[in-house]
Amino acid sequence: MNIDCIHPADRLVMYMQRIYDKGLTTTSGGNLSILDEEGNIWITPAGIDKGTLTRRDIVCVKADGTAVGIHRPSSELPFHKAVYQMRPDIKAVLHAHPPGLVSFSIARKVPNPDLMPSVRDLCGEIRIAAYAVPGSEQLGENIGKCFMEGCSTVLLENHGVCVGAKDLLTAFLQFEMLEFLSKLEITAKRIGNLLPVTADDLEAMKKCMPRKMESFVPECPSAEELSARRDMITLIRRGCRQGLFGAARGTCSVRLADGSFLITPDGTDLTLLEEADVVRVKGGRGENGKNLSRSAALLQMIYEKHPEISAVLLAQPVHSMAFAVTDAALDPRTIPESYVFLRDVKRMSYREYYEDPERIAAYFSETRPAAIIDNYCIVVTGSSLLQAFDRLEVFELTAESIIDTAMIGDIVHISDDEIADLKKAFHLKD
Repeated sequence: MNIDCIHPADRLVMYMQRIYDKGLTTTSGGNLSILDEEGNIWITPAGIDKGTLTRRDIVCVKADGTAVGIHRPSSELPFHKAVYQMRPDIKAVLHAHPPGLVSFSIARKVPNPDLMPSVRDLCGEIRIAAYAVPGSEQLGENIGKCFMEGCSTVLLENHGVCVGAKDLLTAFLQFEMLEFLSKLEITAKRIGNLLPVTADDLEAMKKCMPRKMESFVPECPSAEELSARRDMITLIRRGCRQGLFGAARGTCSVRLADGSFLITPDGTDLTLLEEADVVRVKGGRGENGKNLSRSAALLQMIYEKHPEISAVLLAQPVHSMAFAVTDAALDPRTIPESYVFLRDVKRMSYREYYEDPERIAAYFSETRPAAIIDNYCIVVTGSSLLQAFDRLEVFELTAESIIDTAMIGDIVHISDDEIADLKKAFHLKD
């Protein structure tokens, strides 16, 4: 979907609806704005139900300060103006009160951006703005000062978060990533000690970034390919609703009969992904004109080494990722379904993911369908897309139940004899 072709008022409604539907703000809380090429600020209104917002509710504040619309502009307009005045590169501002980031704002702390390497790449440095009365000129000055210092993501003391970006899509991706990061840290601290990515790991990653694949112009897609594209979009959207994927978090891939495979692109809002956005990779080359995922090279190795694998998912659901950023171990011998679907889950280092992808790819098999890449993602494979997605759901529910069990008592794992019975009953290979 080309967001730039959507009217500013419709864009504001679309993203506010997503923020509200995800429970990341309240009926009266939060506001969004867009600065257009004529210097007009399109902004959400004051005191209007965020759950029923329409394009008619959006207010246009002209460069001379005149407000055009049937409502008053948001009371937070002053700090939106301050950000635009101090940072000409910013064309969209998002403010909301998501529970995870609010927790950090009232503790007056910043979530650890080094739990996942993608956070700094997307969000940059995170600052804290001093408290001031909502809607006041002072709050605008406090936020604007942080933006003037070069950052674009600001926590507001005892208030919420403000994100500025080149467009509303980028602001939303940063916002969702920050809220995920805050919930991840809160969840992870329930089960173990945090293990952030080190500076050495990040430096190693930069040296080992996979080379860019050459491109090719694909022929007319087959019925098989069109069906695979449709099925990918269906399950990606379901995964986004369930929190298995995020707008900028997750990779989905399916192998085709001719040995080529389809993969989701980088830098695209997965929730808005359409069939035509999916990228085909064939013979080590990516579909021309599309933004190929950095994971494409690894997935190609997996498919080459394992003809029985027809789908691979890389995901970052919050409970599963809690095990990827701490010293806690995930043992799936909890209920029969968890063991049958996941077997033994191995952890691999983030550094290994970049320095030795061949070893990572060689690990997977029928008896080893899933793994954790520390600080990065979980990986699940399957003989079909639906099987891989089912395993992803089981992985996250297993992780959540293990974390919640700590509030009840000690985990009692299925015994070795009971595992042997499961292997016999479900014909599981050793």
